[in-house]
Amino acid sequence: MIADKLQNMIGEALKAHDEVRLSTLRLLSSSFNYEFIAKQHKLSDEEEMVVIQKEAKKRKEAIEAYKKAGAMDRAEKEEKELKVLQEFLPPEISEEELIKLVDNAVMTTSAKSIADMGKVIGMVKGKAPGADGAKIAELVKAKLQ
Repeated sequence: MIADKLQNMIGEALKAHDEVRLSTLRLLSSSFNYEFIAKQHKLSDEEEMVVIQKEAKKRKEAIEAYKKAGAMDRAEKEEKELKVLQEFLPPEISEEELIKLVDNAVMTTSAKSIADMGKVIGMVKGKAPGADGAKIAELVKAKLQ
């Protein structure tokens, strides 16, 4: 369980005076606590991964927003936080592998149009749960048009 290790990691970051890592780990711990309160039970490994993925997604969106706004210093800080969060996530699936999964899912489900998009995305997410949903949707949409 990541939440159990998190307190030790916070202590290590505190001793190392690594402020970005410390604030990111504290934020993650807080997110785990909020999720615990919402669910009313100790989080499973899968539920912890969902929380981490949500936090990573927030960072990715913030990076894009800051870059568009020209706030490169804020974007760099968000990128550093994202790197800390990615330590907890499984490695991302390559785009080539994702394209193969999409092609396979389209053939398996006999998808012909955008109306079948949900079935294809569901199948791909089942085989690659850590993959970026937006990227999957983009590939499926391109395939079914």
